Amino acid sequence: SMAMQAQKMWCAWGKLCLLLSLLLQLPGSQAKCYFQAKAPCEYEGKQFSLGESWLSTNCLLCTCLHPIGVGCCETTQHPIDFPDWCEAHYDSQTCQISVVQKANPSLPCVKSVEHEWGSAGTPEPL
Repeated sequence: SMAMQAQKMWCAWGKLCLLLSLLLQLPGSQAKCYFQAKAPCEYEGKQFSLGESWLSTNCLLCTCLHPIGVGCCETTQHPIDFPDWCEAHYDSQTCQISVVQKANPSLPCVKSVEHEWGSAGTPEPL
């Protein structure tokens, strides 16, 4: 029946809205989300049904929103506040981003004697 169809559709949109609102509430999250209308719920030859999720090779968490498409969100947290002598290093194997020293990327970016942290490069008030 038509009402049944509409309810199914609403349920899918409800799930989508819930999913997006949950993802948007990640603390300090700069995660980007993408929605592909009519995208097939299939990944690497595996078929997914409504509400099922999978992690793609480029670190996107995708959820099947059949029949309206597929919603994917970035899972990595992008650090945005770190000193200019550091850089964000992205590891595609683990989907993790770490902040390391530019001069020596094997060392983590930590407060040290020769580098004073300031907010956005300004010296701390005395």
